[in-house]
Amino acid sequence: MAPHAPVAAGPAPASGTFQLLPGADGRLAAQGPLTFATARKARELGRQALAAAAGGLEVDCSGVSAADSAGLAVLIDWLAAARAARRTLRYTGLPDGLAALGRISEVQELLQSGV
Repeated sequence: MAPHAPVAAGPAPASGTFQLLPGADGRLAAQGPLTFATARKARELGRQALAAAAGGLEVDCSGVSAADSAGLAVLIDWLAAARAARRTLRYTGLPDGLAALGRISEVQELLQSGV
């Protein structure tokens, strides 16, 4: 019997480190994979940035090289932390794959509007 091909195949998992880098005007730039492999560190980095921010934050996600449901959960977690701290948080430049995950998870509006 011949081996079966996978039902759905995508690109190989992205390797690398997730970073939140300071950008212009107090914005942060998310860079690297936002996946199950990097979710724990990404969550910590975002919460640290929120704690250190004097006001609201804007995170440019255009540098996110790969994302999965764990990465989406991190973005939602950051929004919850911002709301609890009475801070504003907005995302810009969401990559298509991350935006698609938001649509099928029915959180697209939350990702687009922020808190």
